Formats: sequence, structure tokens, C-alpha cells
Amino acid sequence: MSRNTDMLDPVDIQAFEAARPTLLGLAYRILGLRADAEDAVQDTFVKWANADRTVIESPISWMTKTCTRRCVDLLRSAHRSRVDYVGAWLPEPIHTPIDSTVETELDVASSLTTAFLLLLERLTPKERAAYLLHEIFDVSYTDVAETLEIKESTCRKLVSRAKANIDQANIRHVTPLAKQDQLLSAFQAAITNGATTTLADLLADDIRLSADGGGKVAAIRQVLQGKADVLAFIGKRLVNYWADYRWATIDVNGGRGFVLEQGGRTVASVSFAYDETGKAKDIFIMRNPDKLSSLGTLAIH
Repeated sequence: MSRNTDMLDPVDIQAFEAARPTLLGLAYRILGLRADAEDAVQDTFVKWANADRTVIESPISWMTKTCTRRCVDLLRSAHRSRVDYVGAWLPEPIHTPIDSTVETELDVASSLTTAFLLLLERLTPKERAAYLLHEIFDVSYTDVAETLEIKESTCRKLVSRAKANIDQANIRHVTPLAKQDQLLSAFQAAITNGATTTLADLLADDIRLSADGGGKVAAIRQVLQGKADVLAFIGKRLVNYWADYRWATIDVNGGRGFVLEQGGRTVASVSFAYDETGKAKDIFIMRNPDKLSSLGTLAIH
């Protein structure tokens, strides 16, 4: 018989709530969408409520295992739906407050960047889960293998392949916040007055610009690449499109970014990725209203 979640012992509720931020952070990194991550965490809570908790030796390990398995199932379904996605698909932007004085916090934030999450999209669901559990959340190979129901030797190979791909992309370095703020100032000035000279000096030659409208609002569908095309789009088109927007700086996906509002409604967010020299190599624009709705809610760490 199913247990009623309203009848949970306060101690069991407290144990789950203490684990919730970690579970949400794991689920978001696996799925790239906050709503799906929250669903996975809620599903984990229901299973926790219905489990025989007297035989669970480590609640956090049990919750992590259960949440991960649910995320892998959801990820397989998500991959099928993204095949028909209109235009570029980007992870849902999230508020991620960062402290420039805490080095470990900046390193963790690097695993929340849009560039990092997009790279994870290239991995299989099990590769992604194995890498995140072992490399980001410090779960042992033995426990990761048990979670994914695979041999430990197979688990080590999954993590090794994922790590090789991620290390080769060199996207988990930390760009100083002062450098990021310099780019933000130049980017906003370029759109405000159309002068892109200062911004041009802060962009990599192979800069890319991607926009996600989800087929629901106007957004450029193709990915622009190259400094000339990106600057032309910013200085000639966004100048007109974003003329009436209100700008606010926000810590988003582990770095500095913008939210843009019109009539009290969030209509866009902007985040960036950087190369090892500190120049911007990607500009990510979110316009899909479904992915902007929770940007101001509880932060993910």
C-alpha cells in the first residue's frame, strides 16, 4: 500500500529537504531544464515517502541514485522531442549567484555554464550522468555503477570518454568577473548606440551567436559565426529590436549576464562563454518564454 506523503515523519521530511538543493543541481545539469529537474526531484520525494526508510542506510545516496535514474529516463524522452525543436535549442537559463572571493564556488559555477551544458548534450544519457556524479558530485565509481546498473569497469570507461571530450573542449576554465563585466558593458553599449568597436576587441574571431525562441517568439534560427556577422547582427538589428527593453545585470548559469524586460515582463536573457584568453567565444540569447518564466525564482547551485 502506498504511503501518504502528508504523513511523513518530520525527520524524514527534513532529510529530504536538506538534500533537495543537491538533487536539484544534479537534475538540472543532467536535463538542462529547470521544470524537468523539479519534476525529477518531486518524483524522488514521492518514492522516498513510499520507501521502507528503515532499511535505507544512507538517505542521500538513496536519493541521489533514485533521482539520477529518473533523470536518465527523462533525458531519453527529451532527446526525442528535441529532434523537432524549432531553431537552436539552449538550456534553460537559471539564476546562479556567485561570490568572486570563493574559488571553489567559481569552479562549481563553471559546471552550470550554457557552454558546458551544451557539451553535455553530445554525450549519451549514461555518459552524462556518470561524468556528473563522479566528477562534479564526487560519487565513487562503485556507487555510480550501482546507480546506472552497469559494471564498474564500464562506468570508468563512460567517465573517461566524457572527460576526454570535455577536457578537449576546454570550457571549464574560470574567466575573471572583472573581465566578464567589461564585456557586458561593451555589449550593452553596442546595442544602445550601435557602436561596436569596443565590443569587437573583446570577441574571439570565431565568435558564435545562438538564439532560442522555441518557435514561439521571433528569434534568429541559424547560428551566426564569425566576428563580422555577429557584430553586424548586434549593431544593425538588435539595436532596433531591443531599443525599448529595460536591462538588468544578473548572475546566470555561473557567470555574468543580462535579463531584458518590457512592460514588467522578462523577454530575453543573454549569457556568454569565454575562451582561455578571456575573449567571448559564444553569445547565448534566450527568447523562449517557457524557459524564461522561472529565471527569477530560487537559485540553483
